[in-house]
Order: sequence, then C-alpha cells, then structure tokens
Amino acid sequence: MQANVTTLDATPAGSVELRDDIFGLEPRQDILHRMVRYQLLKRMAGTHHAKDRSEVNVTGRKMYRQKGTGGARHGDKSVPQWRGGGKAFGPKPRSHAIDLPKKVRALALRHALSAKAKSGELIVLDKAESADGKTKSLRQAFEKLQLSNALIVDGAELEPKFARAARNIPNIDVLPVQGINVYDILRRRKLVLTKAAVEALEARFK
Repeated sequence: MQANVTTLDATPAGSVELRDDIFGLEPRQDILHRMVRYQLLKRMAGTHHAKDRSEVNVTGRKMYRQKGTGGARHGDKSVPQWRGGGKAFGPKPRSHAIDLPKKVRALALRHALSAKAKSGELIVLDKAESADGKTKSLRQAFEKLQLSNALIVDGAELEPKFARAARNIPNIDVLPVQGINVYDILRRRKLVLTKAAVEALEARFK
C-alpha cells in the first residue's frame, strides 16, 4: 500500500510503499487485548504486602482465661477477627506477569500498526528534526499537521533537539523505533512514523 510522506511544515515529500504483511492486516481485537494485558501486568510492581497474624505488632498473651467467661474461647489478639489483628489471606509481594508467546507479541505489533493504517491515523514523516529545539515552534508545526494526541517514532537514534522540544508538549510521546510497542500505539490517537522508522520496522519483520 502507498502512503504519502509529509514534512513537519505539512508540505508533501513524495510517497512510500508500506508492506501489506505489516500495515495491511485485518486488525484482531483479541490479539491486541492479550498484548495490552501482557504489557500492563508485566509492568505492575507487585510490591503490595499485608501483614498476617505472625507479623502484626500486638501482644501474644492470651486475652482471657479459657473457661468460665460465658463467651467464646480466644487466644492472642493477632488473629484476623480483632481490630489490629493480621490480615487473613492478604496480598504478598509477587510478579503479576503472564506469559505470551514471542510470535503472538510480534503479530500484535503488526496488528496495531495495521489498525492505525486502516483507520487513517498513520502519518509518515520525512524526518523528525527541529532546527532550533524550541517547544513553541514544534507546537506550531504539530498544529499544521493536526497532531494533538500522537506517538512519534523515529529511527534508532532520536534527534536530540526534536526530543527535547517535544518533551514538554502534552499528549505527545516520542520513541526510538526499538521502543515501539502496542500499548503506546493504541493509547494515542495518531501514529507518526519517520521514513527511517518504516525502514527499520520492515527490516525487523523480514
């Protein structure tokens, strides 16, 4: 499939051929959902920790005598039914990560790229460079391209001035091509790829 190439000044800069096996697939919601769930669960810290009855700081002395009170038998106050007692079956530190086959992860990325291409939310830039490294001028360039919520993916190395200028613009993310991922693609309205990013992605999926 053909895609028009534009510059940051919103002027045409030719066209580029996009491979159908990367940008022309029919997006599958189930694969995208599995991949987003995989990413979000993998990045969870899992540092939650509730104190059980052996960890709370209360006395271990028996509350009252075993017999003759007319009430139920009780031991120390660390048991869960008392205020200040330990939590029964509370969360402990663990990994929330789930497994997902490598081929499914690669397929999910291609489906995410295809979803943006199919919905007309894919823009191919000639290059992502800023002459002065100023946020104001870059914001004006984005307004010409109607970019208010976008992920911009460049080649292996980000141009430092462009990355610095885009850093302070809300809802604009900038990544090198090796950092591209399904979640970041789907959470932004537009996907902007430079020609270098397109070439790198096509080389990645040979």
